[in-house]
Amino acid sequence: MAIVDWLGSTAFSAFGAPTSWAELLGFITGALCVYLVAQQNIWNWPIGIANNIVFILLFLTAGLYADSALQVVYIALAIWGWYLWVAGREAAPRAVTGTSRQECAALVVTGVLATAVLTAVLALATESVVPFWDALTTTLSLLATWGQAKKRWESWLLWITADLIYVPLYFYKDLVLTAVLYVGFLALCVMGLRAWRRDMAAPSVTVPVLQG
Repeated sequence: MAIVDWLGSTAFSAFGAPTSWAELLGFITGALCVYLVAQQNIWNWPIGIANNIVFILLFLTAGLYADSALQVVYIALAIWGWYLWVAGREAAPRAVTGTSRQECAALVVTGVLATAVLTAVLALATESVVPFWDALTTTLSLLATWGQAKKRWESWLLWITADLIYVPLYFYKDLVLTAVLYVGFLALCVMGLRAWRRDMAAPSVTVPVLQG
């Protein structure tokens, strides 16, 4: 348990709030992960998994139970996305595409239902003081991760929406450094959106991938 105790200990204080080593490591790995996604670099998946592991502890201690459980789902989705990107390398890098109307309809229905169900679960079964916002950001993040794995450019719009909610939510939870991180995520997401849209307009351009 020594490593868990260390991750939960204070690294420094920011704006009068203590910042744990878990939050600091989450800041570093999270920022690097989003940057690598924008660059379509396959290393985003293992670094993202490391970020998820750190955030499991961070969110549990902050009382964001859905976000903590979400990290476990992220890990499963990351393994799946990592496989898709690796499999795509064997012939050609997976191309960035748009979401079909059928997919959009399915995502909207799934998002509304998932948010409603998760809100009810969090309100009844946990001590979350923000069950709706916790549920909404969880749902948006899951849908965005699905889109990232499939290389749908609209996944960036979902990430941006989620981040706009996460910033005040984390400030409310005194996770100051994480809130600042998500402000940075917004800028990286805009960069990623522009890069993926450019890739769609010029599909012949070679994208950076892991050299093995």
